[in-house]
Amino acid sequence: MDFAAYDRVRAVRFNESTLTLLDQRALPLQTRFVECQSVADVVESIFNLTVRGAPAIGIAAAYGVVLSALNARGDDAQRRLQIEQDCATLNAARPTAVNLAWALARMRDGVQLYGPDPVQLLMLARQIEADDLAANHRMGKIGADLIAPGSGVLTHCNTGSLATAGFGTALGVIRAGVAMQKIERVYASETRPWLQGARLTAWELLQDGIPAKLIADGAGAYLMATGAVQWLIVGADRICANGDTANKIGTLSHAVAAKYFGVKVMVVAPSSTFDMQTASGAGVHIEERNAAELLEYSGTRVAAPGVDAWNPVFDITPAALIDVIVSELGAFAPGAIFC
Repeated sequence: MDFAAYDRVRAVRFNESTLTLLDQRALPLQTRFVECQSVADVVESIFNLTVRGAPAIGIAAAYGVVLSALNARGDDAQRRLQIEQDCATLNAARPTAVNLAWALARMRDGVQLYGPDPVQLLMLARQIEADDLAANHRMGKIGADLIAPGSGVLTHCNTGSLATAGFGTALGVIRAGVAMQKIERVYASETRPWLQGARLTAWELLQDGIPAKLIADGAGAYLMATGAVQWLIVGADRICANGDTANKIGTLSHAVAAKYFGVKVMVVAPSSTFDMQTASGAGVHIEERNAAELLEYSGTRVAAPGVDAWNPVFDITPAALIDVIVSELGAFAPGAIFC
């Protein structure tokens, strides 16, 4: 398929000594960029969701290591120590997505092999980015092949070019499914509280000329009850050894409804998202963010003074609710994942 026809957005770019990020907090009403020239800039951009999506976070962190090498001073040992400290700081920026630690592990291996050489580390970071894009193209085709012609799909959060090196994971399957004339109807849930579905996924599909309908998060079960969708297609921030999957909060609710109404569930993620060291979802640290993200909207208080909030930003979908996991390695049952 013509991948370029369905892949017009790039969220992460590196040029000479600057990491440039498409600011996803401003989309879709504004297109602005944030320039990072230090590790501290990258950490802040990851934490405040300027860049988001597990693969994109990992890619940004890899380029953060390049910035560390460029800025490190002293002899070889001192520069290595500074890079290692910066890797630890980057790794702590967001705890749930395993791609962050995976990318940093590859960059640490690069430091061991090449030393604190920013030229060699830049080549490695670019390879991490290129590998992710190639994996997304492959996953798109593998996932789309599983979908019957005339199908409708629901997706949650944003898993497209904005969240990856390009094309996307779950959204890549949807793009390929549309191109292959398998998918006729696309629905995106709004994805509270940051509205990644409303602000980002719907915008990406609009750029591609793919008609999509936005629904409230709470409308997912009723949508499935109508028979309009045959697949729930989502990404992942971490897939455990038993197939339990950590993804954006609200994924579990959709998956429970899908099980009840006979809608199949497809999780799409590169093998870098597999965490074979964590046996099940019980071992995943779920990030909780500031309650203000729920209590306010665009800086304006929407809940009564004195009201508190609980704001986990991921949940765990048990493997028993998942029909198939798709990676660049193939499509397989949740209990049979491998690296």
